[in-house]
Amino acid sequence: MTVLAPSQLFTLVSDVHRNLTVAQLVEQAVMRNEGVLVQNGALRVTTGKYTGRSPNDKFIVDSPAVHTDISWGNNKSFSEENFNRLYNRMLAYMQNREVFVFDGFAGAEENHRLQVCFINEFAWQNLFVHQLFICPEQQPETAPDFQVICMPGFKAIPEIDHTNSEAFIVINFEQRIVLIGGTHYAGEMKKSIFTVMNYLLPLQGVLSMHCSANVGPDGDTALFFGLSGTGKTTLSADPNRHLIGDDEHGWSDTSVFNIEGGCYAKCIKLSQKNEPQIWNAIRFGSVLENVAIDETLRTVDYDSDVITENTRAAYPVEYMPDIVANGAAGHPKTIVFLTADAFGVLPPIAKLSKEQAIYHFLSGYTSKLAGTERGITEPEATFSTCFGAPFLPLSPLVYAKLLGEKIEKHNTNVFLINTGWSGGAYGVGQRMSIPYTRAMVTAAIEGLLDNAEYELDPVFNVYVPTTCPNVPDEILKPVNTWSDKEAYARQARELAQRFTKNFAKFGAELSETIAAAGPKA
Repeated sequence: MTVLAPSQLFTLVSDVHRNLTVAQLVEQAVMRNEGVLVQNGALRVTTGKYTGRSPNDKFIVDSPAVHTDISWGNNKSFSEENFNRLYNRMLAYMQNREVFVFDGFAGAEENHRLQVCFINEFAWQNLFVHQLFICPEQQPETAPDFQVICMPGFKAIPEIDHTNSEAFIVINFEQRIVLIGGTHYAGEMKKSIFTVMNYLLPLQGVLSMHCSANVGPDGDTALFFGLSGTGKTTLSADPNRHLIGDDEHGWSDTSVFNIEGGCYAKCIKLSQKNEPQIWNAIRFGSVLENVAIDETLRTVDYDSDVITENTRAAYPVEYMPDIVANGAAGHPKTIVFLTADAFGVLPPIAKLSKEQAIYHFLSGYTSKLAGTERGITEPEATFSTCFGAPFLPLSPLVYAKLLGEKIEKHNTNVFLINTGWSGGAYGVGQRMSIPYTRAMVTAAIEGLLDNAEYELDPVFNVYVPTTCPNVPDEILKPVNTWSDKEAYARQARELAQRFTKNFAKFGAELSETIAAAGPKA
């Protein structure tokens, strides 16, 4: 099939609104009844029944150019024939419709930059990508490296299109096109390009990472890995450090660089006291997804989950104070793996060796939090390889090998921090307080734990500091926070067994020292 260039594709539509300003896009969205302006100036929209990503509806086209590269055990295949049929049906849907187009970039480091053309049915979604990706200083004259065509109103017919539902996210690496339809959730656009970068960057020797990043006054970079809801955005928004980015980065031979140009923060229970930087970033030009509002006063209720737990705010990184303007900084001094342990048994902080870091990176243990994916209504323990399994086209071992090499080369410290539950499992214990977690993060990245006394956790096989500045000693050892010590022991053993069972899938592909670095079931 001959793919239409954007200029040819635009001959099908009735009108093209290309690279509008933020004000123009907000104006269009309000005029077209796609959303409303709320009291803080943000554009509030709702996304219907799809209020989170739909991983069962995401596919990669199995073409000769990529067949041997893709890890098909972790990704769903889609035939070229089915892609061509779906693409042509989407083009038919687009005929005589208005579209909104944004030409931008993914990748702050120019040597590893992707030029992307987004074609949207809705003005608010074009505003979303305008704020989430990197805006060029002047419009590029070359053809884009990738096109993303997002038509939420076009619903697939599974019997015809061979999709799993009306929704679909189909990535074609050979033709360099992403098709999105049937879902209004804007995060699918963001994560589809992240998936593309997770394919392209490692082939260039760059580690692509699902992490936030910031840098201190002395140039000490820190990375925060974790799934949605574990605290990447919150913890990287530190008033004493400069933000590089909140979610997606590359680690090259020369720098850590932001893949995006904006932030996409969960804002359920957002408070001005605990997260002032994010609170103040939500203003005119920001997009609020599925946040409850007073329809008359247009005030925002961040505490409400009446629509979904997965309420979101999208805004450019420039809306945050103290950012790294060029989106890049030096090699990291500290890496933090964030996990939200629903069992309530993992230590709140532990220091990891290189082998333990690779083990926990490949395990990617956390809890999927309510609303981040369809069907998740309460925290659910899971293992997400490299803290980003849904977005990894290549074998997890590719990313793990790159991580190990870079940790060793740059002598990077690695910590595991549990932002989940303490004193009991979900429903019994309490979520770890943000101030305590912030204190642990600060101690880790400022080197305050370098000379601390550590004790080996006999179940999880990690070294836990006996003291940490501004954190009560008793919470550092999880068993101390449980009233029922036997219940703690049962939960700890059960989680350790889950680790062991999950890690068995790697078989003999890894060294014995890495396999031995995990919990002792």
